[in-house]
Amino acid sequence: MIVCVAVVGYQNNPLYIQSFTDADDALKLHHIVHCSLDVVDERVNNPKKSGPPLNETFLGLLYPTENYKVYGYLTNTKVKFILVTTDLDVRDADVRNFFKRFHAVYVDAVSNPFHVPGKKITSRTFAERVSTIVKSFGLSSAG
Repeated sequence: MIVCVAVVGYQNNPLYIQSFTDADDALKLHHIVHCSLDVVDERVNNPKKSGPPLNETFLGLLYPTENYKVYGYLTNTKVKFILVTTDLDVRDADVRNFFKRFHAVYVDAVSNPFHVPGKKITSRTFAERVSTIVKSFGLSSAG
């Protein structure tokens, strides 16, 4: 189950953070997202030491915690997508598919002529579409 999704700008400023759990966990999830930015920066700045080559936008598993797994995705414009899930047996193909769909929704949101680049994403349509993608996460692999 996805518990948090975040979009972080190229200057590490939060553009969108949505948690899908109780309010008590929101602060903890914001902290996890913030800590994951260090791992993303490490992979971007030292690609030889840490995993896949950077011609790949999917950064994979950034780090596991006791209760969560954190995945990352880096766009061509250096905007980062962070996914926090409680599922400990998530397939990479499902996460890649999620990020591909999430990226398409993000592109639609920032292509809005009324959106100011680098500012928080406040679109209700974006939030609804993200919720739909989150709810459908992993359903394709169940069948």
